[in-house]
This record gives sequence, C-alpha cells and structure tokens, in this order.
Amino acid sequence: MAAPQGPRTTRVEARIAPDVLALVRRAAELQGRSVSDFLVTAALRDAQRTIEESQIVRLSLEDQRRFVDLLVNPPPLVPAMERALEERKNLLEEAK
Repeated sequence: MAAPQGPRTTRVEARIAPDVLALVRRAAELQGRSVSDFLVTAALRDAQRTIEESQIVRLSLEDQRRFVDLLVNPPPLVPAMERALEERKNLLEEAK
C-alpha cells in the first residue's frame, strides 16, 4: 500500500533509537524510498490494520454456523423478555 500522494501539510516528530533508525533507513533504501515515505506508509498500514481489527468480528467456522443457526432458529423468549416486549408495546400504544 502506498502512502497518500499530495502535499504534506503536517509535520510529525518522533524520537527513535539509533539502531532502530539504522534499520528503518536500510529498509527504506531496499525499497528505494525515503525514510519519511517509508515511515508514513508503515504508520498508515498499521493504523488501518488496528482500526480494522477493532471493527471486524472474526468467528471460527463453528461459531459462524452457530450464529446463523440462532438467527434462523432463535430460542424461545424467556418470561422476562416476553414481559418487556409487552410493556414496550403498551408504552408505544400510550404514546399515540
């Protein structure tokens, strides 16, 4: 994934250990990119992955089957849920 193109408008500063900087420089050189471009691309990729991981629920095949089965064949309502639904219905009718 490439870093976004266009003018850079914000500067970000970070402290980095000399050995880490050497490693980053080497990796950037191997890809024929600047250290700045390498770091921006790596940060963007990691940020996107972090956001994706927090928003996507992954289920095992067994859990997927159980989820679908519960949607298609829901268990019967417990008495407390039946009472709550009846109360909701009454409140909605009173609000009319």
